[in-house]
Amino acid sequence: MPRLNKYIASTGLCSRRKADELIIEGKVAVNGNIITELGFYVREKDKVTVDGKIVRPQELEYYKFFKPAGYITTLDDEKSRKTIYDVIPPELRHLKPVGRLDKDSTGLLILTNDGELINQMTHPSIKVPKVYMVTINGRFTENDAKEMFDGIEILTDSGDKKIACAETLPIEISNKSSVIQVVLYQGINRQIRKMFAKLGYEVEVLKRIQHAIITLEGIKKGQVKVIKPKQVKQLKSYLEKISAENS
Repeated sequence: MPRLNKYIASTGLCSRRKADELIIEGKVAVNGNIITELGFYVREKDKVTVDGKIVRPQELEYYKFFKPAGYITTLDDEKSRKTIYDVIPPELRHLKPVGRLDKDSTGLLILTNDGELINQMTHPSIKVPKVYMVTINGRFTENDAKEMFDGIEILTDSGDKKIACAETLPIEISNKSSVIQVVLYQGINRQIRKMFAKLGYEVEVLKRIQHAIITLEGIKKGQVKVIKPKQVKQLKSYLEKISAENS
């Protein structure tokens, strides 16, 4: 028998942490009875409702998607711009992306209906690594690498100032352009572009090649590929490990 919060998370409604909040707020009922006990266990025949609506476990799905440039990472856009759901097959459009990539960026997006996994991979306290290959105009220097590692002050979309940090590994360096592997543990929108802009560079190509242990290997631009159960299990074990290390 699963705990109530895990049961709710398995419906795809939200993460276990959010489910705990819903339970405490008295929004969850089992067989018509409001439950506020976080350790409550659900039996197979129990009827669970959240805000009066019946919720049921769904089959969890995990895919990786190679996002092409020119599409924004959202379901709907008020400006009628193209979204990733114009590319993703219709039968998978109920899935949500784990994090975002901006319109001009390409690369890996994980798609799933596992709310718990989405929360784990995007929660700032867990610090899940995201790896990018970035091409900039100009010669990237050791001093640039140090500044990015130590932290650069950038403006968020809301106008707040934040210190953004990144690990870098130069791949190809010339006076005209540089290719750098960049690893992020933060989730600030357009962080890489803003950091390089503060150093005086323009990002010409930005591609995410890895998120946690999931990579772009085996798919082409615009393609979607299922993540096999064995790798999903490995991913969840990895997330539990780094969550424990950062707690």
